[in-house]
Amino acid sequence: MEYKFRCDCPITSAIDIIGDKWSLVIIKQMLTEGKKTFKDFIESEEAIATNILSSRLKMLEEFKIIIKEKLPENKKTNIYTLTNKGIALTPIIVELSIWSDNNLREFHSALYEGEQIEMIRGNKEKFINDIIENYKKNN
Repeated sequence: MEYKFRCDCPITSAIDIIGDKWSLVIIKQMLTEGKKTFKDFIESEEAIATNILSSRLKMLEEFKIIIKEKLPENKKTNIYTLTNKGIALTPIIVELSIWSDNNLREFHSALYEGEQIEMIRGNKEKFINDIIENYKKNN
């Protein structure tokens, strides 16, 4: 695969891959919501369009952030799982949650407030490790 990055900056290069509107949402859904199939993603509250979802899943697979396999009991259905590269994005997703919690509440009063946010506030590293362990255990 030949991919044209905008420049040699590591941050810009990462944003070229995961900085679109949907890639981190898909990864977050896999990590925290157990989403694995195209249907799972389509039925989520974020309402990603099918053509965009297909495109993002393909790109994430090309960059080895996810892998695609067939369900053993249903060879028509693909399941998507995170690779170690994808799982390594967990701290970034958690940091975005913290940033959002600290900076967006004044603009988005309905922003999620619950047990997960409290756990992040209490012990971010444990929360990250728990997400990773839970994901690995269930996949």
